[in-house]
Amino acid sequence: MLSTYEIILRLFLSAILGGLIGMDREKLEWAAGLRTHMLVCLGSALAMIVSSFGFDDILGHDGVILDPSRIASLVISGIGFLGAGTILFRKRKAIYGLTTAAGLWTVAAIGLAVGGGMYVAAVATTFITLLVLIGVKKIETRFFSNDTKDLSIRIHFQHAALSMKTVSQLLEEHGVPLGEITLIQHEKERTDELEIVLNKSAEREKIMAAIDELKAMEGIQQVNFAIM
Repeated sequence: MLSTYEIILRLFLSAILGGLIGMDREKLEWAAGLRTHMLVCLGSALAMIVSSFGFDDILGHDGVILDPSRIASLVISGIGFLGAGTILFRKRKAIYGLTTAAGLWTVAAIGLAVGGGMYVAAVATTFITLLVLIGVKKIETRFFSNDTKDLSIRIHFQHAALSMKTVSQLLEEHGVPLGEITLIQHEKERTDELEIVLNKSAEREKIMAAIDELKAMEGIQQVNFAIM
């Protein structure tokens, strides 16, 4: 049976290691941020401790066999439900949040390693994960950012004050290639919303010029430009 000191040490270490990874996700403002990663790692460590040492009082009885790997395997399987909640499916077949979901899965494994007393493996995995999230991210940004970023304009306006045809013509006049446009009507609020996904080849200066003209139109409440 573990001592009280050893139990507390493993729980605190798991929370710290999970927090280190969670800080990266928190900076990017993902739903699964610092606290989520800390709790996942902490809960996994506790599950491993309970699985390995929580049933010592019944060992030795006839027909009682302890299999610590059962709870560990269930943690890894169960974390998939939480990870699925961080994945977002957006328009144009874009998927976001896969890295965060994979991070949660890895954090759960780190927690299990800490709970099992494999401190070196847990710490090494944490730093390798941070290297992947931070170091490889810079490589992606430098070499692949143009292929992965979507440009979008979101327009909030008074009901029927703007049409899809008007917006598409305005963008065409400014030389901004249009990828996809969606109209969302809010009948109760008497406002409408246009979500416009632009072609990745669109020039920023032309986009901003079109936005300035949109803001000046009557009935426009808000215009947002985002790079996703």
